[in-house]
Amino acid sequence: MTTSAHTSVRDPEAAVAGPSPGAGAPDGWRNRVRLGACLLPALVIGFAGFQRRWMSDDGHIYVRTVRQVLAGHGPVFNAGERAESSTGTLWQWLLVAGGATGADVATVAMYGGLLFTAVGFALAGVGAMRLRQRQRQHLPLSLRGGGEGAGRGLLVPCGALVLLALPPVWDFATSGLETGLATCWIAGAWLALVARPRSLVTCAVLGLGPLVRPDLALVSVVFLAAQWVTARPSWRGALAGAGVAGALPVAYEIFRMGYYGHLVPLPGITKEASRSLWGRGFDYLRDFTEPYALWVPVVAMVSVGAVAAHAGRFGVRQVRDPGVTRDSAPVVAPVLAGALCWLYVIKVGGDFMHGRMFLPGLLLMLLPVFLVPLTRAWGVAAVVVGVWAVACAGMWRVPYEGRIGAGGIADERGVYVRQNAAPHPLHHDFAGQPGNRAYAALVRERARSGAPALLLAQTPVAGGAPGVTGVYNTLGFSGSVVPLSGAALDPIGLAYPLAAHSEGLVNGRVGHDKRLPDEWIVAERGAADVPEGLDPARVEAARRALRCGPLAELRAATRAPLTVGRFWRNLTGSVERTSFRFPTDPVRAEKELCGR
Repeated sequence: MTTSAHTSVRDPEAAVAGPSPGAGAPDGWRNRVRLGACLLPALVIGFAGFQRRWMSDDGHIYVRTVRQVLAGHGPVFNAGERAESSTGTLWQWLLVAGGATGADVATVAMYGGLLFTAVGFALAGVGAMRLRQRQRQHLPLSLRGGGEGAGRGLLVPCGALVLLALPPVWDFATSGLETGLATCWIAGAWLALVARPRSLVTCAVLGLGPLVRPDLALVSVVFLAAQWVTARPSWRGALAGAGVAGALPVAYEIFRMGYYGHLVPLPGITKEASRSLWGRGFDYLRDFTEPYALWVPVVAMVSVGAVAAHAGRFGVRQVRDPGVTRDSAPVVAPVLAGALCWLYVIKVGGDFMHGRMFLPGLLLMLLPVFLVPLTRAWGVAAVVVGVWAVACAGMWRVPYEGRIGAGGIADERGVYVRQNAAPHPLHHDFAGQPGNRAYAALVRERARSGAPALLLAQTPVAGGAPGVTGVYNTLGFSGSVVPLSGAALDPIGLAYPLAAHSEGLVNGRVGHDKRLPDEWIVAERGAADVPEGLDPARVEAARRALRCGPLAELRAATRAPLTVGRFWRNLTGSVERTSFRFPTDPVRAEKELCGR
C-alpha cells in the first residue's frame, strides 16, 4: 500500500489514470458527472454543426484533387500539371480514403468535418479533466479543498461555452475544409501532452501540425517544447522524440519539393503568406471580435484565471513539489501557441472568411479553461460567460449576414446559402446566380463536342490544349463542372502555378489579390486566335517570356514528365522556385526574363 500511494503522487502518468476500482460511491458519481461535462460540449457542437451543415467552394477544391487521385492522375488539381491546391495535406488524404469506399467525396468532407469537430470537443473535455487530476497531485493539502479542489470536484464548461456560442464555430464545423480536423488534432495533441508526455506516440501526434495546416507548425513547435519541459528526457530520448515527431512531416516535405517543385502548397504562394499586412490583419481581428463582444468572456476568465494561478490551482505557482513546474507547461503551451497563431493571422492580413482563421488559435487559448472546477470564483466566471453565451448565440451576428462586407470579408456560409437558394448547399448549382449557371452550361456543351476549347469565363476561344479549359474565379465550382481530363484554371492562382507566381498584387479582396491577365492564359494554353479586346503583341510577348529562364523552368517543374532527374531538379531548385515572381505585364516580363 505504501508503494502504491507513493507511485500515485510521484508518477504523473499513473496519477491521471483516475480513481481505483475500489473508489467509493461519491467518487463514482463525480466521475460520471465529469464525464458528462466532457461529452456535453461535443454533443452540442455536433447538433449545432448539423443544423448549419454546408459545403464551401474552397471545400470543392479539395474534392476535385481527391477525384483526380481516385482517377489515377495523382494528387493534382488538373491532369498533367503538378499543382498542390490543398492546404491541408492530411485532410486531403483522409478524403481520399473516404472516397475510395465509393462514397460521394463532398458528402464525406461535410460530415467528416462535423465528426472531427465533435471528437475534438470531446478530447478537449477529457484533456481538461486529466489536467485537473494531474494538478491535484502536486497541490499542497491545504489547497485540495477536501475533494472540491482542482482535481476531484465537479467541472463546469467555461471556455467551451465561448466556442459553442460563436456562429463561426457552428459554420466551420462542416464546410468541407480542414477546420474540423484541426480542431480534433489540436485537442488530441493537448490531451496527449497532458496524459502521456513521455510517450513516443505523443511525439508523433504533436509533430503532425504542418500536415494539418502549414501554419500549425507553430503549434507543433510549442507543444514539443512543452513536452520536453514536462518529461525532461535524456538527450537520447529527446533526439528519438524529435525524430519521431519530424519523420512524417519531413518525408512529405521532400515529396512536395520533388513532386510539385515548391516548398509550400500553391495557395501559400498566391496569397504571399510571408508578407506583412498588419493593418488588414487588425481589421480582420475587429471583424471577428466586435460583433460578439468577445472581450466580455475574456475579461471574466482572465480575471479568475489570474487569481487561480496565484493560488496554485493551475499548477503555475511555484511550490515545493517540482511536479508543479512540469504541470505549468500544459497550461502555458496552448495559450502561447494560440497567441502565436493569432499573431501570424494578423501579420499576413487575415482571411476573406469571417472568423475562420482565428478559430484554431481561439480553441488553443481556451483549452486550459475548457472545463473549470466548480469553485466560488470559477462559478461566478461561468455564470458571466453563460449569460454572454446566450446573448451571443441568440442575438449577435455580423452586420453583413449572408453577404460580403465592405472590407471583402464574407459571411461565407450565408453567401452560399443565398446564392444556391438552399439551406444546406452541398453540390452547388447556384440557383440564384445566372452567370455561374451559364458558365456551367457552356462547359458541358463544349465537353460534349469533344473539340479543344478555352473558355475565358463565358468567352470561347478557338484552339488551345485538348479538352475543355475553363478559366473562372470560383475555382471549386469550376472544378466540379470541368471534366477531370480538362483544366479548371483560376487567374488568382490557387491551383494555377503561372498565376500564383505573378507579382500582380492589386490590394483587392483578402486572398484574391492576384489577377493574371488573359494574355498570359491565351499564350500559355496555345490558343489559335487572339480574342477581341486583347493586344496580339502582348500575347506574343507572353509566349516568348514563357520560353525564357525561370518561367520555362517553372513550366518544366510542373508539367514535364516526372523522371528521377526531374524530381531531383525540382527538389534542389524548390527554394529559388518558390520565391520566383514575374511581372504581369507581358512586355516587361519578356524584357526581364529574356533580356530583350
